[in-house]
Parts: sequence; C-alpha cells; structure tokens
Amino acid sequence: MAITLEQLNAAAIPEAAQLLDGLYEHSPWIARAALAQRPFRSVPQLKHIMARIVAEADRDAQLALVRAHPELAGKAMVSRTLTAESSNEQNKAGLTNCSPDEFARIQQLNTGYNARFGFPFILAVRGPRGTGLAKQEIIETFARRLDNHPDFELAEALRNVHRIAEIRLDDRFGTEPTLGNLVWDWQEKLAQHSDPGYAEKGQLTVTYLTDAHRACAQRISSNMRDCGFDEVEIDAVGNVVGRYKAFGTGNRAGVKTLMTGSHYDTVRNGGKYDGRLGIFTPMACVRELSRLGRRLPFDFEVIGFAEEEGQRYKATFLGSGALIGDFNQQWLDQKDADGVPMREAMQHAGLCIDDIPKLRRNPADYLGFVEVHIEQGPVLNEIDLPLGIVTSINGSVRYLCEITGMASHAGTTPMNRRRDAAAALAELALYVEKRAAQDGDSVATIGMLNVPNGSINVVPGRCLFSLDMRAPVDAQRDALVADVLAQLQAICERRGVHHTLELTERAAAAPSAPAWQARWERAVDSLGVPLHRMPSGAGHDAMKLHKVMPQAMLFVRGQNAGISHNPLESTTNNDMQLAVEAFQLLLNHLATETP
Repeated sequence: MAITLEQLNAAAIPEAAQLLDGLYEHSPWIARAALAQRPFRSVPQLKHIMARIVAEADRDAQLALVRAHPELAGKAMVSRTLTAESSNEQNKAGLTNCSPDEFARIQQLNTGYNARFGFPFILAVRGPRGTGLAKQEIIETFARRLDNHPDFELAEALRNVHRIAEIRLDDRFGTEPTLGNLVWDWQEKLAQHSDPGYAEKGQLTVTYLTDAHRACAQRISSNMRDCGFDEVEIDAVGNVVGRYKAFGTGNRAGVKTLMTGSHYDTVRNGGKYDGRLGIFTPMACVRELSRLGRRLPFDFEVIGFAEEEGQRYKATFLGSGALIGDFNQQWLDQKDADGVPMREAMQHAGLCIDDIPKLRRNPADYLGFVEVHIEQGPVLNEIDLPLGIVTSINGSVRYLCEITGMASHAGTTPMNRRRDAAAALAELALYVEKRAAQDGDSVATIGMLNVPNGSINVVPGRCLFSLDMRAPVDAQRDALVADVLAQLQAICERRGVHHTLELTERAAAAPSAPAWQARWERAVDSLGVPLHRMPSGAGHDAMKLHKVMPQAMLFVRGQNAGISHNPLESTTNNDMQLAVEAFQLLLNHLATETP
C-alpha cells in the first residue's frame, strides 16, 4: 500500500523509519536522520535532505553505505540473498538472465573494480527512465568508470545510490513521473533522426536543413498538434512554432504572448537533451492544459529553433536571431563542407527566403521569454539538486591568436637563447587558468593549440591557438580579457617573440530579468526544491531574445557529471518531471498576475 507525505510527517519515529526502511541498502541511519527534519514539504525535499545527510557524513560512513550494496550479478544474486529491492532492480535490467559470456565479463569487471577502488560498483540499473538499462549499456558504463579517479568514483557511486533511493521512494509513494516519461519518450523518438555518416554509427547529429533536420521539424510539428496547440507552422528559417491561444480568442486586442523554446539541431555526435529539453518541457504543459480544457490569459508560443549550434554553416542562432531581425543576408551565400550554399539548402527545404524579414517579432506584443535547458555542467549533479536558477548567461570574447618566435635546432640551441613560441604559450596557459579561477565564476580556455610543421627536434617557431574568455558580467569579462592580453604581451616581450590577435566573437552577457528570475524561483520553491542560483557558462537562444525582451532560464540537472555535447549527455524522468511541474507553476502564477 502506498504511503503519503502526510502519513510520513505524522507518524511516530519508529513507524516513520519503517515506512522508509530499505531505501538505502542496509543503512537505516539515513532515513532516521532525515526524519529529525520533519515536516517534509514535498518528496523532492525529502530526497534532497537524505542526499545531504550522506554528503555531510564522514568518509567511513559513505564507504560503509556503498559497501552495503551488492555487486552486480555477483555472489548475492547467485545465492539469492539480495534484498527484495535489489533483486527487483537487477531483474528489471536482465542481470538475472545473463548469458555465460555476459556473466563472465561482469565478474571480470567486478574483480578489477574492487581491486582498484575497494568497494563494489554501484549503478542505478533501472536507469534514467526507470525501466531498466540494457545489459550492454551496463557493461559499457562499468568499463568506462574503471578509469575514474578514486575520489570521483566514490562520489559517482553515491550519486547512483541516491538515484536508486529515488526510484525506490517513488515505488514506496506509488508515484510515477508520467510527464517526465512523456518528455523522455519524445526525445528518444526525435533522436532516431540523424545525419548520414553518423546514423550508421548510432551517433546523433542533426545539422541545419539536412533530411534528418527536416524530419525532426515534422516530428515536433506532429507532436505539437497532438498536444492541442491551436496553430503549428514551420517558418521561413525552419523554426517549428506552436501557439496555444489565450481564452477569449474572439477578441485579440491587448492579448500578449509568453515565448519559450530552444533548439533542435545538435553538435556532431552530440546528446539528446541539449536544446530539445526546452522544446518538449513546455509542450507537456500545453498537453495538460489542452487535456483539461484550460486556457491562459495570454498566448503561449513554444518554438523549436532550427539552428543554434553553427555546425553546417558559420552562422549561429539563425532560428532565434531571425525573430529579432538579426539575420544577415550574406549568410545565404555561405557554403557547407560539400559546397552547398545556405540559399540552396533553404530553397531545397521549401523555405521562403523572402519571408525571413517578416519573422521579426514586435517586443511590445510579448511578456518575455523563458527557456528550460539541461545544465551542460557538473554543478547540480555534484550538489544533488534537480533544478537550478540561471542568474546570467555569460558574456564571451574569443580570439584566434598566433605567437611567432624562431624555429631552431633542438640540440644545438642553448636554453637561454631560444625564442620558443610553444613555451611562451605554455606560460600563458598556466596564467589563464590561474587568472580565471580568481573570479570564482569566470572561465577561460585555450581550446585549440597547434605547432605548424612541428618536429621532434625543432624548437617551435610558430604556435597557433585560441582564447575563449567568459564571465556573467561584461565588466568582469573585460577585466579578465585585459589581464590575459596584458600578460600575453609581457610574456612575448620577455621571451623575444611576437603575437597577433584576431577577435572572432564578442557577445554581451545576458543577465536574467529580476522579475522573471523571481518567477522561476517561486515555482521551484513551491516544489519544495532548495533554490540554487548559478550563471550559465554556455550560450543559449535566450541570450538572443534578451536583446529585445526580458528573459530568464531554468537549468535541469545532467547525469554523468553533467557532460554535454556528448552521447553520454543524460537526465532522469524525475528531473524532467520537476521541470514540467516548475513550468506549470510559472504559468499558473503568471496567469494570476495577468489581467
């Protein structure tokens, strides 16, 4: 019989502890410590409290918790001494029905893992969807994590322990993240479309106006219609635009619009959630509104932006940029790697280029823009929070640079007479790392580094490299840039080398509008989820819309240390459920504010 939060809050400690028994394998101390913090406002709050208790425990207690878990397909499974919960989980993943080769491989991995880390491999084998991971995925994850640093792997084991407890807690409360599952399933189906050369390898790549890209647009359009949107169209740059109209649609005077959305193109061999999560989350909200026959006092516009990543052509934010009048007609003459001009690709896709200027929105017609996005970083994952409030999208400055010294014989040139371009860059790289860290939330990266025509026995005479510097506030970013460039100048003068710089990008920071950030905060707090405010280090469509209307973003935790632009990019049905619920609350609260 399912328990309720009210029942848990009201029960005496022994009874309440029994209700939570088995969430953490053979470790009742966690639930007992959590019960001291009653009453719980929500199940997500209870989950976080238990995770914090583990995080604040000493290392011996954490190791004991991990060691209380059985090995995958290990001795306890063979001897049938698993707990009921573990038996159910391993059975759902098919581990109780391994082939001899699979069983032998898992035993080999168990042996190697225990020898390296001293504790068993922990994986939430029911997976991010809750239905069970495939055995091959389990084995691949097992092998990959063998390479982790011991401290990181302990933290990763504990994160999986918490995911196991989360799924068990849902079972205990008899709850299912149905909207999170819906969003999950939409994304899985969309990920079936991938560009040639990648699809055959099982890799996800969707670049602007390819057949896969156009198939994605059609699938999103179809899903929008199924959700109950009043209007669905693919516009002149390939954006998929769905509108759910306000009540009283017969009289449109004074009706404003809330815009949301994100992009559906991907990087090459990327993940399933970058951008797409921000399309499907609000779509789930519209589906529920339509199912209930409910209207909002404003139009709700959900947009799948056609392009953000700049993978096929050297132009980014084509989708969101077109809505603010920022579409450069010269881009139409750009050619992709196969020599196909953008103009030709658009014509082949049946887009009307002449209509692009008509896409420009009138900001006076809009309440603002909000965006949901997977974090693309490790912060929420490390602090075990499902949602984060974005305070600002970092401003960035990028350079392509060259240091020129003197190529000379590596054996005959004394160390004090060298003009080594690579050594100069190495010194700069260490400074860049140190200087960015001083700000706490600034970041700086030398992402490309090349010694042209380098040779093992030649002192490098040239070095080509990139500089990418970002910060949440333009003044902070500019101070970072000034210090790095001054250091570059000083290093070159001291070492007798020269440098050149080519500015390739300067993007202003996009601070969240205070009122809209507060709306996200109110929604997240209503769920009982602790608030965590953080900047976005990556660029997003929201930074384009920021130029003409107020914007604010909500981050959703990523799994696998928050990795993104990578096939391992992932999140869970529970976290997506909370994102949908937060969006629903934002819409509900906004409805009470809107005349």
